[in-house]
Amino acid sequence: MNCKRLLSAVGAIGLLALTGNVARASSHSDAPLIKQDPQVNLTDVYAFVGMRGTTKVLNVIVNVHPFCEPGDGVTYDRFADDALYSIHITDPRTAHLLRTYNFRFSPVNSGFKNSNTILSYGLGTEVGAIQHVNDARQNFTQTYTLTKVVGSDVTQLGMGLLIPPPNVGVRTTPYYNDPVTGKAISGATSRDTLDRYTAETVYDLPTGETVFAGSREDSFFADAPGVFDLLDPRILGTSLGQGGGGVDGFKGFNVLTYSIQIPISDLPSLKYVAPFTGKATGVGVYASVSRQRTTLRGSNGSVSSGNWVQVNRLGNPLFNELLVAMKDKDRYNMTSPSGDYKNFAQYATNPELAVLINTVFGTKFVGTGRVDLASVYIPDVIKVNTAAGPVPLVGQGGSRLSFIGGDTTNGAASGWPNGRRLGDDVVDIALTAVASGPTYSSITVVGDNVPENDQTYNYVFPYAATPHAGARHSKDSGINRD
Repeated sequence: MNCKRLLSAVGAIGLLALTGNVARASSHSDAPLIKQDPQVNLTDVYAFVGMRGTTKVLNVIVNVHPFCEPGDGVTYDRFADDALYSIHITDPRTAHLLRTYNFRFSPVNSGFKNSNTILSYGLGTEVGAIQHVNDARQNFTQTYTLTKVVGSDVTQLGMGLLIPPPNVGVRTTPYYNDPVTGKAISGATSRDTLDRYTAETVYDLPTGETVFAGSREDSFFADAPGVFDLLDPRILGTSLGQGGGGVDGFKGFNVLTYSIQIPISDLPSLKYVAPFTGKATGVGVYASVSRQRTTLRGSNGSVSSGNWVQVNRLGNPLFNELLVAMKDKDRYNMTSPSGDYKNFAQYATNPELAVLINTVFGTKFVGTGRVDLASVYIPDVIKVNTAAGPVPLVGQGGSRLSFIGGDTTNGAASGWPNGRRLGDDVVDIALTAVASGPTYSSITVVGDNVPENDQTYNYVFPYAATPHAGARHSKDSGINRD
């Protein structure tokens, strides 16, 4: 079904009055093995076309380590120094690998300015609030190296790039926070209005890319707890005759983020069929994290060696978590998306989720032959139409429902499943597709009653919102609790 026909059907039933849903975290707890290794557990991948000055760019933002507690001192969360964090650019049709950007991070237990203190932040060779990234009061500073791999060619793009401190609180990292409430300030519309720590760690590289890595607020929003309590009726709206009242299970948490802007002129452009909208040209995007094959642990720490082994991957939201059966979840994480047609296509074409909803609520959603879902998820890379213009951001004219909400750019969906922006309500979009396909002759709107994130995103790279403060955030028990 083409985009115009779908939008017409949507408009006929007043889709913009959306209420309700049914789904889970994007990829926060997708498989048994990776659940035990949170530092390398990917949660979300975002990929969308934007502008950096007069340069058209592909933005890729990757979140890892779910449920980072903002106040988890004394160490706070850091990127694993023995892992390889990767962003992959592929053929959108086959997932054939075209290039990879690899992020490697410095050790988590060395490089302190002062090892004779319990504090990582607020006391190095001086005591007090951190004024600038890596100053004398930021005792520990992690750095990273970025390389680009194209075939057998490896190019180092940057090294010694600084990561900002976590948002400890207004007394230690004041430039993240409102001086009165102590809570994080977000919503920057230019690099000049980003908080000082973030602005100081956004790097424009000589090779044309712009990068950032560090702590961010968790960009995902959904009533995951209600979904997995056998589809608690609070998550369903009037579409299925139920009450509302979804609760954002990710409110108040942070993640670790690594991200890049790539000039589109530097990328290949391949023909493919975009889900729901037809012919397009662009690339596929997915992320992975790998660990070396062997780790030896001793009294002086651990040593890793051997080939890199992929332990987690993520493209589109919700696939492994909501569609892939338990027996294949770990295998999915350890394989390449180029094998998805053979190994995992059945989970998109025959979604168990539709069967579960039918069983619990007596609906008759189609649970077999879902070629429409396969066009989104197989291979599991985010397909981005780079030939389209820069897309409007959610919160600046873009609809959280993407093309279902009438939001298109040059005839293509502005958001997921044509790329993915921060703020795209992927749960509502995905569940409406499950309920309405494969023909879309009528639209059944379902959702989780969580329509937006608990924090305002930034509207400039790295886009992800300012991390919640350890001492004051949206789920704490302090005097400034929401």
